[in-house]
Amino acid sequence: MELKATTLGKRMAQHPYDRVEILNAGVRVSGPQHEYLIPFNQLLAINCKRGLVWGELEFVLPEDKVVRLHGTEWGETQRFHRHLLGLWQQWSAEMSDIAAGLLDAQLAIIAGSREENRWLTRQQVQGIRLRIVKALEGLPLPTHRLEEFDNCRESWRQCQAWLADKESGRAQHNQRYTDAMLEQYSDFFAGIESSPLNPSQARAVVNGERSLLVLAGAGSGKTSVLVARAGWLLERGEASAEQILLLAFGRKAAEEMDERLQTRLHTDAITARTFHALALSIIQQGSKKVPVVSKLENDAAARAKLFIACWQQQCREKKAQAKGWRLWLQEELGWDVEEDSFWEDEKIVKRIGSRLDRWVSLMRMHGGSQAEMIAGAPEDIRDLFGKRVKLMAPLLKAWKAALKAENAVDFSGLIHQAIIILDKGRFVSPWKHILVDEFQDISPQRAALLAALRKQNSQTSLYAVGDDWQAIYRFSGAQLSLTTAFNHYFGEGDNCALDTTYRFNNRIGEIANRFIQQNPHQLNKPLNSLTTGDKNAVTLLEDDKLDALFDKLSGYVTPDQRILVLARYHHLKPAALEKAATRWPKLNIDFMTVHASKGQQADYVIVLGLQEGFDGFPAPARESIMEQALLPAPEDFPDAEERRLLYVAMTRARLRVWLLFNKAQPSPFVEVLKQLSVPVARKP
Repeated sequence: MELKATTLGKRMAQHPYDRVEILNAGVRVSGPQHEYLIPFNQLLAINCKRGLVWGELEFVLPEDKVVRLHGTEWGETQRFHRHLLGLWQQWSAEMSDIAAGLLDAQLAIIAGSREENRWLTRQQVQGIRLRIVKALEGLPLPTHRLEEFDNCRESWRQCQAWLADKESGRAQHNQRYTDAMLEQYSDFFAGIESSPLNPSQARAVVNGERSLLVLAGAGSGKTSVLVARAGWLLERGEASAEQILLLAFGRKAAEEMDERLQTRLHTDAITARTFHALALSIIQQGSKKVPVVSKLENDAAARAKLFIACWQQQCREKKAQAKGWRLWLQEELGWDVEEDSFWEDEKIVKRIGSRLDRWVSLMRMHGGSQAEMIAGAPEDIRDLFGKRVKLMAPLLKAWKAALKAENAVDFSGLIHQAIIILDKGRFVSPWKHILVDEFQDISPQRAALLAALRKQNSQTSLYAVGDDWQAIYRFSGAQLSLTTAFNHYFGEGDNCALDTTYRFNNRIGEIANRFIQQNPHQLNKPLNSLTTGDKNAVTLLEDDKLDALFDKLSGYVTPDQRILVLARYHHLKPAALEKAATRWPKLNIDFMTVHASKGQQADYVIVLGLQEGFDGFPAPARESIMEQALLPAPEDFPDAEERRLLYVAMTRARLRVWLLFNKAQPSPFVEVLKQLSVPVARKP
């Protein structure tokens, strides 16, 4: 059946189309020079209009397109329209049944994801979303028309609402799942550790995101959460013991974790490893070589002796080397250096050993040639960095020679080799779940090892527990942004926080939390205390009152209570401690640097050295060119890491903290603390 314009209508309308014919499931609109084929599945409406003399048919298409036929006899136009409309509506009714079935199938998929007894990850939701979007491409009707049909309308609305909902639906499902798990497995959460897990700890354990960062503030029970997480995976059958990898940063921490796992989970199948032990295992299984780790790696004194001897030899035998080192120590580090034989100065020797060790370590972590190191340095320091690398070259050579003499490798070499083996597929990772302790201390090299493991199996989950507020090891290569921008580096996932500390009272918590969060780059999180402290729980005190403070403490502190004395540097150990054994024999006093105190706790903490200038706290920004070129860039906030260091110092205390400052040259932190309402005591 077709409809044509009249001869006069053609002449008067002057339109490109003058006829329309009905096809199997569409219409063809044509003219002398033009033709437009319109399938029914593109039609949104067919309108019949009457002009002054002739009729008009209007075919409405998506994107506001309209195809018109003019100049037809009005009665014929009406009859043709009724017939065509009937055919189109019949076809539409049939297609609506197909569309309804397709839409209902998608709703069933959505309902299934909500009803399943599992955590719904962002990746899973995204997969479902892509699947639904692809399925909806198969709709036989234009989506603009679905609202017309009773059998499609509600299903279409529900699908669109779900697709438009980026997060709340998933969050609601996971909240219901978590609540159900906490109730169903209440005995597990009550008994997995020596004391029941609190709600935030239990929720962190249940969270099933593929990449999860658990922010665990000081004293919040991060070890309990790690142990419970491993136990949860076993309890739920989500993994066997052999599929769980637990990583710690130090051998002692790994051993303590192992002991905890065996005690609480009653299995030795799950073991905690250091990153270096993991790398060694990968190399042993993925190659014919069985590398031996240099004894020097676990002997800081021997390393310092090696580097100092080489450094002294270079300065002693080569005037150019001696001159270069003198300028380096004076200009960059601000040290007082004698003109002659400064390399024999005991004070300098004592201080430089650790720096030489660290700089060689940074060069080894880089892994490239000296030329590559220099080329990769920021342009504004590249020339000077090149000169420093030349001064360091003999030390790096001495280190490599020492390794060769032992027929051994160092830690950086271990991780580098392990990554190569993983990338070549010579070792296939058996681990479905990787749990990492103290994640804020992770370096780019260690992060690359994690990435290589997860690359082999995209389903491998990363469960990272750490605290960006306690990130104090940038000098050894740790990159804070790997924690603060966790999802950027390790894939879309989730963050959660342990909200209760079991260590310090609420006054220490209030001051420490407000102090650290003045830096906008730190991640915000709650950290509530279970005990109440008075306003003097954190006190500023002049540094000449240390003896008087010990005198007072001797009057009420019991022998089983620990007093921790902390300083920015080890050489700032106070002379008062030399007489402590006889003058205050009942006091249990330990001294260490703030860095060494990480992971420690005490009833009372005394922080020394809040002064400005040389040996100050915060330490003056005199970073060597080596650090500037080879370490991750620091965040743009004054004294950011030093601020975190003081936070660590304060949060070692259970009951009370004294912050001893220099009255003549007070640390800038003193004024900040005063503004946070920390009182200044005239006497202890």
